Parts: sequence; C-alpha cells; structure tokens
Amino acid sequence: MTLEILRLGPGDAPALFKLRRESLLTEPHAFLASPEDDLASSEEAVRAMLTRAPEAVVFGARAQGLVGLVGLVGLHRGSARKAAHKANLWGLYVTAAWRGHGVGAQLVQAAVAHARTLPGVRAVRLGVSESAPGARRLYERAGFIPWGTEPDALRCAGRSFAECHMELTLAVAGGGAGDDSHA
Repeated sequence: MTLEILRLGPGDAPALFKLRRESLLTEPHAFLASPEDDLASSEEAVRAMLTRAPEAVVFGARAQGLVGLVGLVGLHRGSARKAAHKANLWGLYVTAAWRGHGVGAQLVQAAVAHARTLPGVRAVRLGVSESAPGARRLYERAGFIPWGTEPDALRCAGRSFAECHMELTLAVAGGGAGDDSHA
C-alpha cells in the first residue's frame, strides 16, 4: 500500500484531532499531555494550530485507500528570540497496524527536513518517555543523541516515568535567528 507524508492544513483538523486523541488514549505513558489537558482538545483548537506554519507544523501519514491518518508528528519553534535556534519535535504517533513499516521514520524525516528550512534553526530537540523504547531507537537511527534524562518527568496511573532528552544537530551555514555572536 502506498503511503503519503504530507504537511497538514486546517482542512485536516478532524482527522488530526481523531488520531491525536487515539494516541493519548492508547499510549498514555508516552505523552505528557492527556485528553483532558491537551492543547489539541477540540477540532477548533487543532484547526487553529494548523494555521501557524512555518513556525509550527504537523505532518501526517496517509495510506492509499484508507480514510484518515495512520501517523503524525509535530514540529514547532518557540517565539523567544534567544531560543529561535531550536525546533522541538513532538507527538510522534503511528497506529498499531502501521508500526514496523517505516512510517515513523518517514514522519521524523519530513519534520527534520522542514526544520532545515527555518532560518537559523541549528538543532531539533525532543523528549521521549522511557515507556517508549521503540520510539527512542527510531530517534537514534535518525541521528538524535541523548543529552540528559529527567527522572520522574511523567506520572501516569500511579507510575513514574523518566524522559530522555535528545537532540539532532543540523548543519546550518552562517548566523541566523537567535544568533547572539559578535564579530
């Protein structure tokens, strides 16, 4: 089956809302957000989120012949000038039926490629829960390296989980947003 990776727009809000909700319900230990406090808590909120490109984008995976999305990942750069050299990858999720088929790797690749187009971005950062070792291996294969671990980062269903912080350094020529160097 053919898979398409695409940057989602406001018209994709219903499909993204549905898949994001599924991710939070089926993998509660993997995400800091929960259905009750997620920023994407309604189709309207998701639609608004999908209008913030290029600084904030969501990529989706759509399989030919299937309705809806089979995977998603988000990327955003904050508005603080002193941190504009970093983009943050968030929310990677692939439906159970599509895991092991390279969907996650393609989504991460699309997000990193987009980060490279943002002026001045020199690194992509993420946090991955210790409850998601498969996701961590995927990030490591994509070139992300760990730079720290936050113990007790997430508490869910009476359990505590550490979060590994990872970074992929991008090759960026010259200065750019957030560059505080002096000649």
